[in-house]
Amino acid sequence: MHTRKPTLALILTAVMLALLLAAGCTKANPPGNGAGTPKGGASGAVTVTDFIGRQVAVPDQVERIGCLYAFSGHAVTMLGRGADIVAVVEGLKRDVIMRELCPGIVDALVPASGGAVNVEELLNARPDLVFIRSETAANEGEAAKLQKTGIPYLVVDYRNMKEQMDIVEMIGQAIGKKERALQYNEYYQRCIDRVQERVQEIPPGERVRVYHSINEATRTDARDTLPADWTQAAGAINVSVNEELKFLEDKYFAGLEQILLWDPDVIIVNEAGVADYMMTNTQWSSLGAVKEHKVYQMPIGISRWGHPGSLETPLAILWTAKTLYPDLFSDIDMVAETKYFYREIFNYPISDQLVARVLSGQGMRTAKGEAF
Repeated sequence: MHTRKPTLALILTAVMLALLLAAGCTKANPPGNGAGTPKGGASGAVTVTDFIGRQVAVPDQVERIGCLYAFSGHAVTMLGRGADIVAVVEGLKRDVIMRELCPGIVDALVPASGGAVNVEELLNARPDLVFIRSETAANEGEAAKLQKTGIPYLVVDYRNMKEQMDIVEMIGQAIGKKERALQYNEYYQRCIDRVQERVQEIPPGERVRVYHSINEATRTDARDTLPADWTQAAGAINVSVNEELKFLEDKYFAGLEQILLWDPDVIIVNEAGVADYMMTNTQWSSLGAVKEHKVYQMPIGISRWGHPGSLETPLAILWTAKTLYPDLFSDIDMVAETKYFYREIFNYPISDQLVARVLSGQGMRTAKGEAF
């Protein structure tokens, strides 16, 4: 039986079909190469540089977002992508405004606690991108776990106002909301400039000496931190930033004896209940700020204003400047400023009643252990 040999045309056709099929399979099922490779492969990705300088390939269409640092969850929500958050830290669920803006956050998975990541829970959330703190990234074991998941992750952190603005822009770039991030940064810079224009003429000897309490009465600000930066921008002399403090679990503390020696002119606190504690506890009664009733509760909105992890820093600058120098900032209306920020920056038309609660700093966070 005679077998016809294939012609050159048939051979070329077969080769072309094989190549096309191979290309199609490669596109549909790209080989993974660890964290930083988006699910869609190298094409259809953007390269984003995170806080520690890692260049990460992020999908150009991020649909599901993991926020394993509360600040990143607030920022993602501010940038209009809160509904796409699928994994959080527990603290995000305690914010009253966050739950109103993103009702689904109550049911979001919590694959991280105390910097440790539960990989199985993270994979169950199926995020396209995850934001983490630098402390998590610095832990070799945690970083290795994240690397094995193949999910791109970006490190979010900052030490001052400029770096905070840079990180918001980075988050905006990663989730396709860079323009909204720049809008926030422009407002932030305007607040700094408005205050600096007035306080820069105050001689150092006439500036108000402030003690800033973070969450706990004796937890405070160290040098080279965001609160050290914004309190200076507000025209304050922050009594703790150039002192030796106790460092415990990534937090800075001052002893009560040291605070009594500083004897600040004004105390500002960011946790509800702490001001009342200081005003009624006899251990604090010798302080001039306590005697003169100059212990002030800072506002609490989507987060505690002025907290190291707060994106409401520009509002904290305005509020603090007005509190310390009321005559110099008599024209600043914090009700109007608060409404503007949430309406224009968060796209959230806040009510008069809620503004009053925010400025009082009361009832804006659910206590640990309470039902949402």
